[in-house]
Amino acid sequence: MRQKLELTWIGKDARPKLEPRILLSDPKLSYHAKHRVSGDDIFDNQLIFGDNLLALKALEQDFSGKLKCVFIDPPYNTGSAFSHYDDGLEHSIWLGLMRDRLDVIRRLLSENGSLWITIDDNEAHYLKVLCDEVFGRVNFVANVVWQKKYAPANDALWLSDSHDHILVYAKNKEVWRPNKLPRTQEQDELYKNPDKDHRGAWMSDNYTCAKNADERPNLYYPITNPNTGEEIWPKRTRVWAFDQSSHQKHVADQMIYWGKDGKNSTPRLKKFLSKLKSPGRVAATIWLHDEVGHNQDANREQQTFNANDPFKTPKPEKLIHRILTLATNPGDIVLDSFAGSGTTGAVAHKMGRRWIMVELGEHCHTHIIPRMRKVIDGEDKGGVTEAVGWEGGGGFRYFRLAPSLLQQDRWGNWVINKEYNVEMLAAAICKLEGFTYAPNDAHYWQHGYSTETDFIYVTTQTLNANQLQALSEEVGEGRSLLVCCAAYRGSADRFDNLTLKKIPKMVLSKCEWGHDDYSLNVENLPMQQTPKVELPRQGGLFSIEEEQT
Repeated sequence: MRQKLELTWIGKDARPKLEPRILLSDPKLSYHAKHRVSGDDIFDNQLIFGDNLLALKALEQDFSGKLKCVFIDPPYNTGSAFSHYDDGLEHSIWLGLMRDRLDVIRRLLSENGSLWITIDDNEAHYLKVLCDEVFGRVNFVANVVWQKKYAPANDALWLSDSHDHILVYAKNKEVWRPNKLPRTQEQDELYKNPDKDHRGAWMSDNYTCAKNADERPNLYYPITNPNTGEEIWPKRTRVWAFDQSSHQKHVADQMIYWGKDGKNSTPRLKKFLSKLKSPGRVAATIWLHDEVGHNQDANREQQTFNANDPFKTPKPEKLIHRILTLATNPGDIVLDSFAGSGTTGAVAHKMGRRWIMVELGEHCHTHIIPRMRKVIDGEDKGGVTEAVGWEGGGGFRYFRLAPSLLQQDRWGNWVINKEYNVEMLAAAICKLEGFTYAPNDAHYWQHGYSTETDFIYVTTQTLNANQLQALSEEVGEGRSLLVCCAAYRGSADRFDNLTLKKIPKMVLSKCEWGHDDYSLNVENLPMQQTPKVELPRQGGLFSIEEEQT
């Protein structure tokens, strides 16, 4: 019986056993600036084409604990039929879809990282409870309200829908702190210098606080106005904000202001603009469109790279700029696994952040790639380009998800996918077993490593006792080798430095095979019970139903 407070839904306990796919690079769709702007151009950005849940799983081994910020703009589940998304998933399916992705995202975030999710009223409050469960309620930071429309909808049947929510969660709220925002020109113009103070423009602040004399007797004392000699006491219901020692320091530093004629009834404290500019200002939880843009701004921005088929639900660059300003610093890694038209990558690139974007829709090619090429070539003059001083540079690598490692043949037997060559098979097995794929030309048996002394070897051969003996001798003492082969002859316990596994048996039960789309809730499917699995080698397929001897 469950004893905790939680959100439940139909199918919640059905958790997919995700296959950790490898990523296949495509140099033809990758892109780099024709002329480097600087010697440290950012190139290690990734654009991944494929199902975003499988892509997140594919990133997990290399990026767990390394992402500083994740921004996602998931389908809002409004029941509308979008041209680029099916946004009408049944409520329980949508929750399962989001839960599975949030689980992986949490593991990808660094301890001082944060998650930002844009969502509307339709699912926002359910999503909040779901995020509380995944991230822990103590790590909830804020519900930011973004004014997405610049004018109310006069044809609304009930209330005009003028805002979206941005749910903000920290991986660990105890260590995460947002950056400050730069001050605006309007804020700076409030600071004046009527007395020609050599320290520059200033603004005066209250010298009292909302405490009474009984609560803080040390703050109830007389202050002498140096201009009139008058002794001034605060009200008993609102005492001074500073003790006598701090007040004497303010006097010595000439921080007290007594008004234009020097005869104010209470003093005020000078606060200089020069001291406020460095830390910046604290962000509020209401973001108005004149600060961070609105939907029409976003539509105009993406018209510049695809006017014929504009993306229907983009976010303005100023909105993403605000988020990345608060959540990241130059060089940090930003992930957007619902990349849409590529706004997150475009802004992150211009701001000198590294980025990873994932997109399954064809607009990965029709929208994101053209947009990023313009950014890299310095041809994108819109959005935040001028504000951040972007002139071009950098690049990205395009990846697609490899197909499933196993597939069923026409008789229902699980076989290694024919699209896998030897290198892909080795990389896939390394990822499945938690090894880093790193072939070593000096040692044919080193396809990857888990530590400095623990290695993995993947082969489609059947290894005999003499081959295993030779392997053991080459590995030598002080090192260990996981041997993944089609089959082997001899005792598995004979060699202390070798661990032997037959590839079909070691992979068949690890995860769900043959699933390329987790956009709907996928229940764990029963695995086939037949032990017959086939592996690729030159000359075709062969059965490995052999018994070890």
